[in-house]
Amino acid sequence: MCGFAGYAGEGLGAERASSLLSAMGQAIAHRGPDGHSIWTAHGVGLSHVRLSIVGLSDGQQPMTSADGRYTIAFNGEIFNYVELRDELKARGATFRTGSDTEVLLQLYAFDGEACLQKLNGDFAFAIWDATEHRLFLARDRMGVRPLFYTEHRGTLYFASEVKALLTVPGIKAELDPVALDQIFTLWAPIAPRTAFRDIFELEPGRMLVREGGANRLASYWTLDFPDAGEHGALAEGHSEELRALLTDAVRLRMRADVPVGSYLSGGLDSSLISALAAPMAPGGLNTFSVTFDSAEHDESSFQRQVATALGTHHRSVASSPRAIADTFPDIIRFTERPILRTAPAPLYTLAGLVREDGMKVVLTGEGADEVFAGYDIFREAKVRRFCARQPGSKIRPHLFRKLYPYLPGLKQQSAEYLSAFFNVSGTDPSDPLFSHRPRMKSTAAAKIFYSGDLRETLGNYDAAEELSARLPERFSRWHPLNQAQYLETRVLLPGYILSSQGDRMAMAHGIEGRFPFLDHRLVEFATRLSPDAKLKGLREKHILREAAMGLLPQSVTERQKQPYRAPDSSSFTGPDTNEPSYVADLLSERAIASTGLFNPMAVSKLHGKCRKQDVAGFRDNAAFVGILSTQLWRANFLEKQTVT
Repeated sequence: MCGFAGYAGEGLGAERASSLLSAMGQAIAHRGPDGHSIWTAHGVGLSHVRLSIVGLSDGQQPMTSADGRYTIAFNGEIFNYVELRDELKARGATFRTGSDTEVLLQLYAFDGEACLQKLNGDFAFAIWDATEHRLFLARDRMGVRPLFYTEHRGTLYFASEVKALLTVPGIKAELDPVALDQIFTLWAPIAPRTAFRDIFELEPGRMLVREGGANRLASYWTLDFPDAGEHGALAEGHSEELRALLTDAVRLRMRADVPVGSYLSGGLDSSLISALAAPMAPGGLNTFSVTFDSAEHDESSFQRQVATALGTHHRSVASSPRAIADTFPDIIRFTERPILRTAPAPLYTLAGLVREDGMKVVLTGEGADEVFAGYDIFREAKVRRFCARQPGSKIRPHLFRKLYPYLPGLKQQSAEYLSAFFNVSGTDPSDPLFSHRPRMKSTAAAKIFYSGDLRETLGNYDAAEELSARLPERFSRWHPLNQAQYLETRVLLPGYILSSQGDRMAMAHGIEGRFPFLDHRLVEFATRLSPDAKLKGLREKHILREAAMGLLPQSVTERQKQPYRAPDSSSFTGPDTNEPSYVADLLSERAIASTGLFNPMAVSKLHGKCRKQDVAGFRDNAAFVGILSTQLWRANFLEKQTVT
């Protein structure tokens, strides 16, 4: 697990190349605190920072094959490297190291681009073929590990994080206003677009080949589902098959030459991963949790219950609103994009606890909600479709109350209010974005704070319509639940969950997160399941709960999903909050006017409203965090100020 950067193109002399590669590596040194090396040849250079996890003594990178033809820089892990090494040995390969890096390098030498089909891992890598003068870049199927690229004066530059690209002379940080609008609609830019103009993200499951000064982009894997009605019925053996697949996914991800721990939120997903990992951990499993002062966010009682039941060595760290505010400037420096929620901040603190404990690797439960339909948005869409079939019903809208027990205000509302609130009659069920329209609408409501200049720049642009236009041809043939899963898995998962909340927060402390639920074998198994296997009535993750029986306390296996959230605007300001000075500075009318992105008077009123804690709800919270994070992003990357 590491970070890398590099270039392919003419025009850099040896001394200039070495200096540049050193600077690129230094910019992402947090990803690899255990070492930094560079490699150059005519027209190409690689920089690598290392976090030693597999092949501690002999896995240094960049690594060149014995014949000198191939050189690799690699970020991530190939979890099935042991099996692949045995296969390669049978094909005549010999190995100089015990690292998964050399296995990947040798596999590419044998199979070329087809090697990607054999990899079970979370990865991004670059391989240079000195014979063909070809650069090969690739990213894992689900988008766990990041990879960014841009072109400047005929040279391709690439890196694990954008900040490494910004060390290249002539590459400047500029805001892409369309990406900002996508964030204020979808929570994340639509890849390959990033917050930075003309800097792109290699999409999950894709590769980029650079040869003869030209780029070729292609997909090697994509999320797919059977046509509606062609799923197999849920069979008795499916939950056992799921448990076996998940157990093997955990087994592979326990492979490391350092101890592996586990995050433990207290919910079903991380608890199940911890339960499967505990017997595989020599000396016992170390688990880590984050707690909150506020009851609506805290899950510590469930965390303690699971830790006790599994007998883990458990540690937790408290995340207070003040801690969120104090770390937020760092959060935006690492996310490299504006965000609408503060949820990454406690995970940043949690990763710091893991590092403090002397560990480098943790398993997490991310991905289960996307793969097995655990989010409220899936249940909500099902109820909305049910209500839309009888729009005048006074009974059906009451089902919405069951979806959100943590929102007590809904329990007192009438059927008419619930129907209007959840937009039952306002969206056509045949709309490909039907499941996500309410979320997009509530998120986009924060755009009332846009400036006139930004509105004029965007014109008639519609982020939701762009997303709709980019959907695969087969999308319309899928079951509505699978359509909703695709939207969640291809946009929010890699664009926010695995990046802003995942890789960036962990790697800020040199911690590698591993995601058993995103093992591609498990994902492909889940796509073939009938929708009822995942969402049975309104019981989310039905088959996963069945697979967890006997491994966890029933109070956990039957516990309704509690979405992970953190205090938003109240972390920064309020009648009982000591507001950090940077908040007032960045949200002042002068500062807002200078950026030209938001309406100064409207933002001032929002700030005053939040100071009184007279916040209406999601819109104001999303707007406050979104505007503040945009201002921090500008200060960090455009103005190169250090905000504390």
